Amino acid sequence: MTTWQGWQRFATAPPPTPPKPGDAPRSPEERLAYHSAFVTVRTPAIDTLTTQVRTLMILGRHQQTTARPSLIVTGPAAAGKTTALLEAGRTCHLAHTRKNPAPPGRTHQQVPVAYLLVPPGATAKTLATEFARYLGIPTTTRMTQTQITEAVCHTYTAAGVRLILIDEIHRLNPRTTTGAEATDLLKDLTERIRATFVYTGIDAAATPLFAGVRGAQLAGRASLITCGPLPARHGQTRPLTNLLTDMENALDLTQHTPGTLPRHASDLHQRTAGRIGSLARPIRQAAITAICDGTERITKKALEAIQLDHLAEEASRPRTRRPATPA
Repeated sequence: MTTWQGWQRFATAPPPTPPKPGDAPRSPEERLAYHSAFVTVRTPAIDTLTTQVRTLMILGRHQQTTARPSLIVTGPAAAGKTTALLEAGRTCHLAHTRKNPAPPGRTHQQVPVAYLLVPPGATAKTLATEFARYLGIPTTTRMTQTQITEAVCHTYTAAGVRLILIDEIHRLNPRTTTGAEATDLLKDLTERIRATFVYTGIDAAATPLFAGVRGAQLAGRASLITCGPLPARHGQTRPLTNLLTDMENALDLTQHTPGTLPRHASDLHQRTAGRIGSLARPIRQAAITAICDGTERITKKALEAIQLDHLAEEASRPRTRRPATPA
């Protein structure tokens, strides 16, 4: 998805659809493919980010003199940050193309959204090259960072890019020389490209990203959205139970007993700490296993048999106390 062609395929592909009453049964192969892709369940983080992005794009639409306001999505690993980012971007892409269809006979429509990953050990030049690669802007090793940046700013403006999504922002360290130069490049691009920038990174607020003068500039322009684990209970609501209910309603299993997943919400929360990434994988995997072995249902025993990702396994493992050292 870090090229325009790849992003366009992602944004315009029909999302997986759950079975509906009265639909003809799907084959095992079709159902395996469906649970592999599976639906994206709307979470509070997705709704919040989508609303904030739409508002900030309107807020900065006619701003001319300084960088437009931006967003930083932060939180622990496996909390659904990238999923929320991609869904917000897809919503923007589809809304823009509905309002601005390509004119008859025109082969290239505007490019409303760009999605990029900060490369490991990013320098200003490698980061500028990632911007260029997204739109297929030709670059050579002999080109300077300034030349690449000029081509990027010109082409992004001509293409009508309105939203730029930058993932893995925690890889930038402004305390190093190369990290400081890459951070300065981002600041330069936010002032030269008429787009809203949204960044996503693991625990971004705790990284050096906000440190020093450069960090203060970024913090003064960006709002922070925390994408954390889902709590078992929040006031009178049960966010994790609601998520499990939505996921269960999307299953395509012939013998599954409704209410099974919400009934085990407490156990699943204890095992996954409410991390959406750690939660979605075992449910999809259990559904695939149920189709393959013919049971066609997810049970507590089936869920317990699924090995979670290492992060979740480590978090849920009981801590053993070290014996006291004799005085």
